Amino acid sequence: MSENENIMTNEKEIVSKNFIETIIDKDIAEGRCTKVITRFPPEPNGYLHIGHAKSILLNSGLAKKYGGQFNLRFDDTNPTKEKVEFVENIAKDVAWVGGEFEDRIFYASNYFEQMYEAAVKLIKKGKAYVCELRAEEIREYRGTLTEPGKNSPYRDRSIEENLELFEKMKNGDFEDGSVVLRAKIDMSSPNMNMRDPVIYRVAHMTHHNTGDAWCIYPMYDFAHPIEDAIEGITHSICTLEFEDHRPLYDWVVTELEYPNPPKQIEFAKLYVTNVITGKRYIKKLVETGVVDGWDDPRLVSIAALRRRGFTPEALKMFMELVGVSKSQSSVDYAMLEYCIREDLKLKKPRMMAVLDPIKLVIDNYPDNTTEMVSVPNNQENPDMGERMVPFGKELYIEREDFMIEPPKKYFRLFPGNEVRLMSAYFVKCVSYETDEAGNVTVVHCTYDPETKSGSGFTGRKVKGTIHWVNVSTAIKTTARLYENLTDEEKGVYDEETGEMNINPNSLVVKDECYVEPALKDCKAYDSFQFLRNGFFTVDCKDSSSEHIVFNRICSLKSSYKPAN
Repeated sequence: MSENENIMTNEKEIVSKNFIETIIDKDIAEGRCTKVITRFPPEPNGYLHIGHAKSILLNSGLAKKYGGQFNLRFDDTNPTKEKVEFVENIAKDVAWVGGEFEDRIFYASNYFEQMYEAAVKLIKKGKAYVCELRAEEIREYRGTLTEPGKNSPYRDRSIEENLELFEKMKNGDFEDGSVVLRAKIDMSSPNMNMRDPVIYRVAHMTHHNTGDAWCIYPMYDFAHPIEDAIEGITHSICTLEFEDHRPLYDWVVTELEYPNPPKQIEFAKLYVTNVITGKRYIKKLVETGVVDGWDDPRLVSIAALRRRGFTPEALKMFMELVGVSKSQSSVDYAMLEYCIREDLKLKKPRMMAVLDPIKLVIDNYPDNTTEMVSVPNNQENPDMGERMVPFGKELYIEREDFMIEPPKKYFRLFPGNEVRLMSAYFVKCVSYETDEAGNVTVVHCTYDPETKSGSGFTGRKVKGTIHWVNVSTAIKTTARLYENLTDEEKGVYDEETGEMNINPNSLVVKDECYVEPALKDCKAYDSFQFLRNGFFTVDCKDSSSEHIVFNRICSLKSSYKPAN
């Protein structure tokens, strides 16, 4: 049985639990915690991506399931990379994904005084010392995976001297990088993280939250367990790369003698094939203009997914399919597209839009006449009803829906063939026009007025049905068609150069698209299915009341097949 599978036995439902829930159940049963408190602790040095969505939903979901509390906490201990812009966008993204933090927003920087006092406590216990080795010397003294490190010459300073020097660090008497405060643990530990790690550094920089109040800042591995302990976090859930850091996490909360210390639990990161999630790579793409920002729809930042038209419900479905485990694995991007299709297919109206238009003229249709035809809003969901769409003598159809010399089993328009115009009439191609280059510009047809949809006509059948947009009432728009940002065959990164393999066709812009007039008042983030063309959403940045820009969320076809 899989980790998140439900089964029925003797008419009783047995719900399997992931390994984290099993740990929490045990902790509750043993009285270790009475109220589950979790957190999502992003560093505000970039935008969140789809991997963060998994952590948000996991932590928030566990708190909700156990009737506990979920905190959003900014781990803002590194002013060199942090911006208010990132703080604001992270809070927005967490709420949109479904992280229910309400007003529980915390900042690591608000605990700087308590962290300083914690460092002083370690010094007084003989568990921390000020070290004047340069960064490269610290690395050299640290040893290797097969060789133990060696003690710093400053390791045995007296408690009094360390307290005095640490006070001078706080007061700004040292230059950046000249001294650090290190935990005194074990330079021969097989775990490199325990070899007297740096826990405080000097950095004369303005912090986005505390301004110039501090010129020393705690390191993440020291600050994080303190933040968790202060907030009463019961289960500090993080990804597997922090597994080797857990002994240091436990050492900090133990040496600082916190009652009911938090428990760190690690789970496997979410890896999605052929996407870019590394912040430094995305930053480079933004700075070089390959993408138009952190929310470019070709990225998988949460802001980009929202702009692309993905929904919180689709992301939640995706995370449920992925599951929670200790095993590292990659998930096909097609699974994510499957989830958004499943979420939208019965919710969204199916509209007529022509992305690569040629004109179709019905020669025997009355001039200067427009009639309204009834079109179902969603053929798979009759409860969505119908709408009236204008129809006339001149229409736009997709260029691919007409061929002069079609192959076998081509059932759309070609000279002499008859098709149905969706929700309207049968039309038969009688001629066509081309430009000087031989490109078809106009298709001429005749229609049979007896064949109107809904009339009960049974005289003959046609094999092809095509969609259309009435020329006189059409709304001209732009459509953006997306593919993977990276080259699927070459992989995300070039192994030799480390450069990204960018797909030159990752964005195709169609500037002359026509949609039915019902779409003229659509707003940012509104989404639709464009018949035969895919699911589309109104771009939140570049659309205006004068000109609508649609982003394709995904095509209608999927390469992903869910397990039975």
